Amino acid sequence: MLLRATFTPIFTAIPYKSKIPAASLSISNAFLNNPLSVRENSSLNANATNQNPLLPPTSAYVHLPFCRKRCHYCDFPIVALGSSLSQTEDDDPRIANYVQLLCREIEATKVASNNNPPLETVFFGGGTPSLVPPRLIWSILEALRSKFGVCPDVEMSIEMDPGTFDTRKTRELLDLGVNRVSLGVQAFQKELLMACGRAHGIDEVYEAIDIISSCGLKNWSMDLISSLPHQTPEMWQESLKRTVESKPTHVSVYDLQVEQGTKFGVLYTPGEFPLPSETQSAEFYKMASETLSSAGYNHYEVSSYCKSGYECKHNLTYWQNKSFYGFGLGAASYTGGLRYSRPRKMKEYMGYVQNLEAGLVDNHGTDQIDAKDMAMDVVMLSLRTARGLEVKSFAGAFGSHLLASLCQAFQPYVESGHVVALNEERRELRPDEFGSALSSGQKIEEVLEFIRLSDPDGFLLSNELISIAFTVISP
Repeated sequence: MLLRATFTPIFTAIPYKSKIPAASLSISNAFLNNPLSVRENSSLNANATNQNPLLPPTSAYVHLPFCRKRCHYCDFPIVALGSSLSQTEDDDPRIANYVQLLCREIEATKVASNNNPPLETVFFGGGTPSLVPPRLIWSILEALRSKFGVCPDVEMSIEMDPGTFDTRKTRELLDLGVNRVSLGVQAFQKELLMACGRAHGIDEVYEAIDIISSCGLKNWSMDLISSLPHQTPEMWQESLKRTVESKPTHVSVYDLQVEQGTKFGVLYTPGEFPLPSETQSAEFYKMASETLSSAGYNHYEVSSYCKSGYECKHNLTYWQNKSFYGFGLGAASYTGGLRYSRPRKMKEYMGYVQNLEAGLVDNHGTDQIDAKDMAMDVVMLSLRTARGLEVKSFAGAFGSHLLASLCQAFQPYVESGHVVALNEERRELRPDEFGSALSSGQKIEEVLEFIRLSDPDGFLLSNELISIAFTVISP
């Protein structure tokens, strides 16, 4: 299984557009058998790892669902405002009413603990959050500050689409505390933007880049999509070249997922023309890895590249399996070991907020967390990153025997170069050294420090490797 399968989400509750390696929810649900208590099960010590979902969240995702139109690949919960409104977005009651409802949800949310820490990251996603007037962004921030508190050095990100903001709006957002922008470019070819149903053209892309540059914002990301209909390697290479020339400090590269219920889902079958084949998609992925790495970007996560020090702190919350709040239409939270999502339709979301205010919603989770479920979360999310799985922490939390079984299952892929084993000096072990460590009788965590996937070949096989891990953890 190659790249296309790699980006299928394992959780419907993961809120951000960056998608996790594929795994069936039916397999994940199998972990519900024989649940183990975190407090009672001696083989699971959640405090042995920093990836403790029982700790109070320090991150919040805020969903702002408004778009001018729905893109042909989009299956996110959005509200299409239309591109020929008689009024501007500044006085559109749909936006104002939604923000008011969103603030009510924040205010009615019960904090995870009496000593709830302030927020370290806030991410405004959508939709197209840059359609929301800054004064309404301010009201959301005030609600978050009042309820949870916000760190002085918070990473505050907002998604923005070309053609939906100017210099004045950008400066107003920066004045509010926004210090990171994710720019949804997707492609640098007019015909591909049109084929995707994007509401902006290529001229607006360059204008948006100029605006961000003129405002002096260094911490900004550019989003690209590969494997689009009729996309050629030459087109993809041009988009990568234009991206490098634009000098973002972060780049997110997503492989197209054809989702049921979208226009692309009606028109196209994955792997069939005019979509690239899986082999071509894999080549696109390799092209991105080679081009961006050569330009000085660190490939720190399956779909993410950054200049040194510009990792997205908010998204690392997800990949490190930490808890987080989510607010808004269809948004997801992970608190108390429980993953849950809000309704995706506005009427049902309104009812959810009303029930929350009435005390009829309990989203606090439980201290009864399935050990196998948690172990699988840690493996899947860790292997998504260039850092990989921390061996000692995993063994401390879930036991040396499980770690050894996992390493034995991965041994053929260490030999093929898809899995990399590192010692405490971060030196890569040769396959024969890895095999000797497994057969020595010594605990593997005394020899290894990390297990990670190679870039790009290992990342391309992440779906297969994670399926193997499923079999080991839940045979």
